[in-house]
Amino acid sequence: MLYRLSTQIYLTIILTLVAVVVVAGGIWRQSGGERRFEHAIEVAGELLANGLPAASAPIFEQRDAALDLAKRLRLDLALYDSNGVEIAHFGRPLPTPRQHDRERVGDEYEGGFVRGPDGPAWAVPLPDGRLIVASTHRRHPPPRPVRVMVFLGAAALIVGLCAWPVVRGLTRRIERLQEGVERFGSGDFSARVDVSGRDEVAKLARSFNASAERIESLIGANKLLLANASHELRTPLARVRMGLELMQSDPGPDRRAALEADIGEIDDMIEEILLLSRLDAIGGLDERCDVDLLALAAEEASRYPGTDVSGEAVTLSGDARLLRRLVRNLIENAIKHGAAPVAVSVGRDGGQTVLRVSDNGPGVSSDIAEQVFEPFHRGPLRGKTGGSGLGLALVRSIAERHDGSVRFEARGGGDGRLNQVVVRLGCGATTGSEETPCRA
Repeated sequence: MLYRLSTQIYLTIILTLVAVVVVAGGIWRQSGGERRFEHAIEVAGELLANGLPAASAPIFEQRDAALDLAKRLRLDLALYDSNGVEIAHFGRPLPTPRQHDRERVGDEYEGGFVRGPDGPAWAVPLPDGRLIVASTHRRHPPPRPVRVMVFLGAAALIVGLCAWPVVRGLTRRIERLQEGVERFGSGDFSARVDVSGRDEVAKLARSFNASAERIESLIGANKLLLANASHELRTPLARVRMGLELMQSDPGPDRRAALEADIGEIDDMIEEILLLSRLDAIGGLDERCDVDLLALAAEEASRYPGTDVSGEAVTLSGDARLLRRLVRNLIENAIKHGAAPVAVSVGRDGGQTVLRVSDNGPGVSSDIAEQVFEPFHRGPLRGKTGGSGLGLALVRSIAERHDGSVRFEARGGGDGRLNQVVVRLGCGATTGSEETPCRA
């Protein structure tokens, strides 16, 4: 297919050149370049005829007059008597009309354009039988249309020969791009194409590489998430299976409550897995609205006794549901892994919204401060406090979708333990409590 594409491009160039040759030849033909040249010689010949003495004048007088006119008009000239004998000649050799042409028309011969080995001339017969043949010093007239078209055709051929490597170079790059796409489509998600140049093909190659990089990253993350999820779901599923077996012998309310708790844990984990997968799949937010983060944090903190909220009203553009989930996960993480009281503060730092959630717990050590934001990370207290291991991973993913970041920082004390989570969000932070209504 790409070979046919290169052929089509090349044939288009050739046909365009042919059209240019034909049109140029037609324009030259219509412009009458050769006719203007012939007309100029004809006029010069008639001027000579009017300036010559009569045929009865002495030969030397006719010769001198003809030579004088030829010099003044800068012409090559030959003068013949009625018998075809040359009287005078000036300049290069000139062609003469063939004798049978003159005899064929007799006294009605009107002269005209004649050609010879040294170039064309114009023959002008005089009423007394003499003949003037004149030409300019220009050895050749403007080329005839055929010659013009031959010249343009040769130029088109040269351009066509030079265009073929250019066309093949272009389609060869498209072929490499096609090979990369086919490799990627066959399952080789590491396939990339070489990028050279700054034209549309290079732009397309860069777009493909960026898309392939994104897809490979998403597939890798989903594979890892699926592997971790299948491992993490084993424990609650085993507890559910065991609970169902125990309920056959002890169907009491405590057993039922434990079973419902295990099912709820599975539901929460599946919900977080689906949400994290959706966030990884999208490059930005599906919808935005103005969100008062302080009001949202206060509303969410009211569900957890012992949680204090402070700061200033800051409005930012974002997804209210995701921001609510971010605040909830941070508060629950502080309650599960830290110690009361939990403090939430909202403020501004330049053009960013800053959310801080801290507690009085031991915090995390600096060597795992980044790892805790990975999905299914197992902290030192994970087995005792429960949880799916996806809470902080969701916090980081939501922050990134709001042009932000998240990290652990020290609240104070200087013991190296980090017990404060700081979230910085972009999306146009402004001070104020007015906001566009949106569902949170």
